[in-house]
Formats: sequence, structure tokens, C-alpha cells
Amino acid sequence: MSQGYFTVSEQTENVIVIERSKFICNVKGVKDEDEAKDFIDSIRKKYSLANHNCYAYIADDKGLVQKFSDDGEPQGTAGLPMLEVLRNKRMYKTIAVVTRFFGGIKLGTGGLTRAYGGSVSEVLGKAKISDMQPAILFKLTLEYDLYSHLLKYLTKQNVAIIDTQFENSVTVNFAIKKEQETAFLKGVADTFNGKLCAERVTEQFFAF
Repeated sequence: MSQGYFTVSEQTENVIVIERSKFICNVKGVKDEDEAKDFIDSIRKKYSLANHNCYAYIADDKGLVQKFSDDGEPQGTAGLPMLEVLRNKRMYKTIAVVTRFFGGIKLGTGGLTRAYGGSVSEVLGKAKISDMQPAILFKLTLEYDLYSHLLKYLTKQNVAIIDTQFENSVTVNFAIKKEQETAFLKGVADTFNGKLCAERVTEQFFAF
């Protein structure tokens, strides 16, 4: 699994005005490329009277699925500067769309590049960002008399508890950072004298 990345937790919009042109930037975290394309379509419908709806996205967790569009702006002045911001900030599984309502004054290629790249940088500055780290998801099943002890132990270990099921026994699903796996498993074995055995469920990125 590759190193961690960042993504947008909640869709965020920001507006800047440059020489009477209005630039509306929307960013959103996405699961895959299909969701990114759906978001682009939704912004185009919302701002159907705009002169341009330019976009850039990185739709996977490795930074390999990338696409951008200048949507009628001079080549290289809109989508690519937007994509560069996402790349530089390691904003993966993220889509950015900048809508432009032309104000009558031409900005030139340099001005457009700064406007589109700056729009993305500014909206990311106000967006809620999740730090996605390589993680291991575990499941632990135990008797009720050990539950409070386990809860205290997990809290000290910087473990993220995902959910807990209370049935005939207690099942706790949780995530730990991948780098902690060996030390964590040894700690569980030592602390509970071999009474508990954590079941490794899957490996994925997780926001701690």
C-alpha cells in the first residue's frame, strides 16, 4: 500500500472575483472516477449559463487516475493548473470544478492560470480535509467481563473504533495505523495473557 493522501470530507464552495469575472470553485471527495464525472455533470447543470465549467480530478488513492478539462479556455490555462494544485497537495479521490462567469475583461494566459489554480487553492484552504493513512482493520470478539479493560487499552493505543456489537459476546471493529500492527498485536497478547486474538479483516486507507 502506498503512502497516505488527503481528501475533502465535505463538498465545499468558494467564490473569487477577478476583473469582474466570477470564479466559483466546488471541491468534493469521491469514491471513484464515475462519481467524479457525476459531480461534474451536476455542476454543469447548476451553472448551465456559465461561460466555462473547468475541472480536474484525481479519482483513486494512488494518484494514477487523473483528468482535467479547460472547457473552452485557452489550452493549459485552467484544468492543468487546477490539477497541479491537487497533485502538489496530495489531494486524491478529489474532484475540483471551477465555474467562470466572464466579466468582460480578458485576463491573459498568465492571469487565467493564476485564477484557476488560485481558486482551487483557496477553496481547499476552507474545506474540511481528511488525512487518509494506510491502516489495518481488525475485529476482536470477547466476553463481556473483558470489554471495559479492552476499551481502556484501545483508547491508549490511538486506535479508531469503527463499531461495536453486543450480542452473546462483544465484537469490536477497529482500525490501527499499518506501522503499528506488529507492536499492537504483541501488546494485546501481553496485556490479556493470550486470552484475546485480533482477527485481521482488511487493509485500506483510513482517516484517524
